[in-house]
Amino acid sequence: MHPTTQADPVSLEIFKNLYQFIAEQMGIVLQNTAASVNIKERLDFSCAIFDASGLLVANAPHIPVHLGSMSESVRSLINDKSDTLKPGNVYLSNNPYNGGTHLPDVTAITPVFDEDEKQIIFYVASRGHQADIGGITPGSMPPHSTTVEEEGILFDNFLLVEQGNFQENQVRKKLLNDRYPARNPNQNIADFKAQIAANERGVQELRKMVSQYGLETVQAYMKFVQDNAEESVRRAIDVLKNGSFIYEMDDGASIRVKVTIDRKNRSVTIDFTNTSRQLNTNFNAPKAVTHAAALYVFRSLVDDNIPLNAGCLKPLKIIIPSGCMLNPTYPAAVVAGNVETSQAIVDALYGALGVMAASQGTMNNFTFGNEHYQYYETICGGAGAGTNFNGTDAVHTHMTNSRLTDPEVLETRYPVLVESFSLRPNSGGKGKHSGGDGVIRRIKFLESMTANILSGHRVIPPFGFNGGEAGQVGRNWIQRQDGTQENLDSTATVQMQPGDIFIIETPGGGGFGEKS
Repeated sequence: MHPTTQADPVSLEIFKNLYQFIAEQMGIVLQNTAASVNIKERLDFSCAIFDASGLLVANAPHIPVHLGSMSESVRSLINDKSDTLKPGNVYLSNNPYNGGTHLPDVTAITPVFDEDEKQIIFYVASRGHQADIGGITPGSMPPHSTTVEEEGILFDNFLLVEQGNFQENQVRKKLLNDRYPARNPNQNIADFKAQIAANERGVQELRKMVSQYGLETVQAYMKFVQDNAEESVRRAIDVLKNGSFIYEMDDGASIRVKVTIDRKNRSVTIDFTNTSRQLNTNFNAPKAVTHAAALYVFRSLVDDNIPLNAGCLKPLKIIIPSGCMLNPTYPAAVVAGNVETSQAIVDALYGALGVMAASQGTMNNFTFGNEHYQYYETICGGAGAGTNFNGTDAVHTHMTNSRLTDPEVLETRYPVLVESFSLRPNSGGKGKHSGGDGVIRRIKFLESMTANILSGHRVIPPFGFNGGEAGQVGRNWIQRQDGTQENLDSTATVQMQPGDIFIIETPGGGGFGEKS
């Protein structure tokens, strides 16, 4: 293959798949070597490849909220440490004000040097959701945090591996010497090592690719793959219309978005002006998360099979006022912004574009634990209907793409029983095309633990579109061992005793079009 100024379609297809395949290989290593249920079973992780300037080239189809935001973490490392990056170094970052999403999502970044170890030719990164990274509640998803400090330990381009040597003492010290220390540092360290191994696989595969095709060709096609994604998004923009949407949240906050299509330049302006100011709760979404949501929406409008990458962002101009809930300033709490507000941004954008009704609009984040156990899961619900399709029942929608732990694994690793897990009939909104149904999940506790729910659409229903009905709101409640029932809000922290059952009913998706 000779480097060219123009992409050859066959080579473009080969390289597009090669980059994605390398990211998938990284994911397989991460899943196989991780210790936590969160990464091994729920697959709450993402791997990706970046060019020398930190722009996303390709990723495996992992978690959308990670993928659109990881590039900012890599670029923050380049800005911060570019003169000290050495072969064999790996850095750790979860800073929400520097490309992170929320503290449990910790990213390991490895610079990839050329054969002479003189210049950096790529970066590889893997982001994994830690089952606990400290903070005021086990599982590090506190429903009622008001500052980022209460949510766990902040790593800002922390040197994890120095020229091949794992910095175990320094990491352990960082995990333990915090106001709210990590509850299970051994598990964190095991997962960090799995991330290092995943990155190492990426480094090896990229080097193999360079030795096979030559650096010039590999770098040329890296740009072609990004250009191809950009062109695909511009084509998708061609058929869209201007629109705006106001999206109300359970807590009274609102996301306001105006989408303006520029036909001449085949670009789009997404303006979040007049969205609620930064909140005192943790529903603030870091700017990187807001970008990730916009990137996801526009990637989903493209029919072609392209890897999500920096090219997709080029046609988008995103305006987010500083100090609003979608671009908060330190030390705002953000743990729910990543999981809940990201979903709201996506539905608000689909609403403004008139593409589809709202999906469940929440990840129904459920954590429980004590000093010995910490567990986190997101729970599926109904997807929204669109112009020519029904919404799907019981599925992880939009910004999340993780699995639920198998009951056998959950019950082996934790003192709980999955008492039942079923569809929630008629919870999807009716319409010409109906929204998908949510689910009902009942977890019985066999030991005393703290349980937390962080959810949305318990007050405001997921909207229907074009005459379609709204989906049903979700519900969180507890059945105590003595038979008494307690209703919970969208966000709650409760003490569970042996025999108590936590019940989560997830929202349905909205319907689309009037039922004839």
